[in-house]
Amino acid sequence: MHGGSASYPGEIATAAQIKLLADEYRGGAHDLLSRGRKGQPSSWAPACMSPIHAIELYLNALLLHKGHAPAEIRGYQHDLAKRAGLAAAKALRLRQRTLHHLGSLSAGREYRATRCGPELGGNWTQLNRLTATLDEVSAKVGAAIEPAPRVALPASLSVLSQASGA
Repeated sequence: MHGGSASYPGEIATAAQIKLLADEYRGGAHDLLSRGRKGQPSSWAPACMSPIHAIELYLNALLLHKGHAPAEIRGYQHDLAKRAGLAAAKALRLRQRTLHHLGSLSAGREYRATRCGPELGGNWTQLNRLTATLDEVSAKVGAAIEPAPRVALPASLSVLSQASGA
């Protein structure tokens, strides 16, 4: 095992590290959109699997950031609806349509279907819906994890605030 004595990969990863990994899967998902071929459902599997995995990683990162234990998060298996519900309780505000989509991804077991069910290719989520869900989750988790940048005060205001004891 690389990087420590963790029982599971990712056991000791930080929320920021998990988010960076999700960012890479998101980039890969966008790159894979050009590989699918019309009439060949299996050719779209990587373009479906990568966004689903990235979404799971983003939600994991937020749950870690909000204090959930890695073992607890692992216990949710690939249930995006459970993760999204817990994340929503911790201040992640997703659109209702996105929450519904995450629920349908979980109910349809799309994570597993895209990974090893080529005969189910015609039943996978539309890529534009999947990409929209990925982009919304990415933006909102990123905003929740990354602190807002500090704005430097102009020198004239900085001197005034020091003079007033602020």
